[in-house]
Amino acid sequence: MDIDKLFQKSELIPAIIQQTGTKEVLMLAYMNKASLEKTLSSGYTWFYSRSRNQLWNKGETSGNFQKVVSITADCDFDTLLIEVEQSGNACHTGSHSCFFNEIPLERP
Repeated sequence: MDIDKLFQKSELIPAIIQQTGTKEVLMLAYMNKASLEKTLSSGYTWFYSRSRNQLWNKGETSGNFQKVVSITADCDFDTLLIEVEQSGNACHTGSHSCFFNEIPLERP
């Protein structure tokens, strides 16, 4: 697949990171073409930090690497779903998943 197709709408695309086996959503990060290329060539996730304006390898600091199992693009080719084998916790807070802040629904 020509990965340029993924970056026709924007230089950054969201990447949803999912635990293989359980399908738990671990985190969401952004990728640019360079980080996706590094992910494809290394077999481990690389992202683009919008706050630092640089590439970062998940686990480089914490040791909690994400080994890529599969990458799937959505129907519009503007979002990625990346299935990984997560070592340790995915969230910088120490939580396994970044999605733990429940927002209560208001129901009539």
